[in-house]
Amino acid sequence: MSLPWLVADVGGTNARFGLVTRRGGGPEAVAVLAGAEYDGLPEAVAAYLAEHAGGVQPGAACIAIAGPVKGDRYRLTNAGWSGSVRDLGIPNAELLNDFEALAESLPYLGDGDLVSLGGPAPSRGVKAVLGPGTGLGVGGLVPAAEGWVAIPGEGGHVTVPILDERDHEIVSALRADGLEHVVAEHLLSGPGLTRLHRALALVRGVRAPRLSASDIVARMDDSLCAETVEVFCGMLGTFAGNVALTLGARGGVYLGGGVLPRIVDRVRSSDFRRRFENTPTLNDYLSDIATTLIVAPQPALVGAAAWLDQRLSNMEYA
Repeated sequence: MSLPWLVADVGGTNARFGLVTRRGGGPEAVAVLAGAEYDGLPEAVAAYLAEHAGGVQPGAACIAIAGPVKGDRYRLTNAGWSGSVRDLGIPNAELLNDFEALAESLPYLGDGDLVSLGGPAPSRGVKAVLGPGTGLGVGGLVPAAEGWVAIPGEGGHVTVPILDERDHEIVSALRADGLEHVVAEHLLSGPGLTRLHRALALVRGVRAPRLSASDIVARMDDSLCAETVEVFCGMLGTFAGNVALTLGARGGVYLGGGVLPRIVDRVRSSDFRRRFENTPTLNDYLSDIATTLIVAPQPALVGAAAWLDQRLSNMEYA
């Protein structure tokens, strides 16, 4: 595992890359490549190394993928890339789920990388990490005798979290519009904001243009866009509470992904925290759990670098 190491966070829209040039160091030479411009992961890796990393040959790699990982095989859930990490031609190349890598980053994030969304200060217990981007990721971090163990998940594909009458009307409108089985990711993601906007227009009986997530969050003076973001934050709170209960995440729930850092103030002033705590039997349990937004620029790359460093340490002491 000679240095430098390649680290990557590959999502449905963008592939983020960096180099680790020293043990314990963070990612350097970070670059973000648009996935649509490349035929697959090997081509994107080759482009990054040639154009942003001086043509170096990494001695190891940790590639975080937004989708299920099985051994050396990967498949992006919201893009067409699939294959084997062995195709990269890099020795000691390994795969992680992207939210597994994000979970790995949590012990290395500082105060400036985090924004409180309510509750007490985070503690050392089990932590959950989730967040909307092109899709909806979920992972966890469990304290161990020495350090932490990250766990991947595909919780974004559970049934959509609905709580009140408006939520039910939205899901009914989407089903009538052709989306037969509505899962959380269909609404709690960048594309989900577009679906929510469409569904609310149907519920309200108004005509509305098809808007991207960026357009919606930029038009808070528009009542339908403002309501879309309000519903999004509320549903996300219910979803986050479900994840916290499932994992027993007394150590805190952390929110990442590409959508929320753009609307920090909206999330903080929204119904997110109230709906997070809203359960008929365990609201006291949830009120004691911190909710925290990750605003660090490329945290999954930090997690991938930490994972590689820990793997080398395990090899040295084996």
